Amino acid sequence: MKTMNWIFASLLLFACDKAAPAQTKKLSSAVLVAQTAIPGAQEHADRGAAALDAPREIHALQVFLKLGRTLIVSAADAMPADKYGFAPTDGEFKGVRTFGQQVKHLAAANHILAAAALGEEPPKGAGDEMGPETVRTKAEILDYLNRSFEHLAKAIDAISDKNATVKSSPISPLKGTEATRLALTVEGMIHAFDHYGQMVEYLRMNGIVPPASRP
Repeated sequence: MKTMNWIFASLLLFACDKAAPAQTKKLSSAVLVAQTAIPGAQEHADRGAAALDAPREIHALQVFLKLGRTLIVSAADAMPADKYGFAPTDGEFKGVRTFGQQVKHLAAANHILAAAALGEEPPKGAGDEMGPETVRTKAEILDYLNRSFEHLAKAIDAISDKNATVKSSPISPLKGTEATRLALTVEGMIHAFDHYGQMVEYLRMNGIVPPASRP
C-alpha cells in the first residue's frame, strides 16, 4: 500500500486543483495560470517529441490505470447497495452528490474523456457528466464504472496512433489543438482520484474502512 501511495502522489497533488472544474465547470485560477505557461512548455515538448518512447509511456499509464481502477472499484463495491443514496448532511454539504451519483459521475467523465481522446462522440447518456438515467442499481453502476475504465484503457493504447483524430471536450480545460490523447487520458485519471477521495469519506462516514486501508 505504501508503494501504491507513492506511485499516485503526483496524480493526487494535481487532483486538488481539478476538483473545482469537476464540480462547477469553472476553471480555477491555478488552471488559468498553468495555461499561460503552455506555449513555452509546448515548444520544449515539441523539440523532444522524437525522443518519446510511446510503448513505454503507454505501459506506464496502463499500470497507473490498473492500480486506480482497483482502488476505485473496490471502494465502490464496499458500499452496501442500500447506502448508494447516502449523502452527508452535517456541515456544508448542501447539494452534494450521493455516493452512487459520485461513482456514476466519475464513470461518465471517464467515458467522455476517453471518447474525446479517441475522436469519438460522447457516449449516450454521459454528456451531462451524470451518467445514463437507466443506470440505477449498485450492480448497474459498478458495471458502468468498469466499462468506463476499459474505455480509458483503449484510449491509452491508442496514444501512439498519430493518424487518429483527437477531439476537445467541454469538460476539459484543454481546448482545440491543446487536447492530446495523452493529456485527456491523464486528466481522466486525475479526475477519478478527486472523486475517489470523496468516496473514501462517504465510506468512513458509514463506518466502513476502505479496502485499500484494511490490514
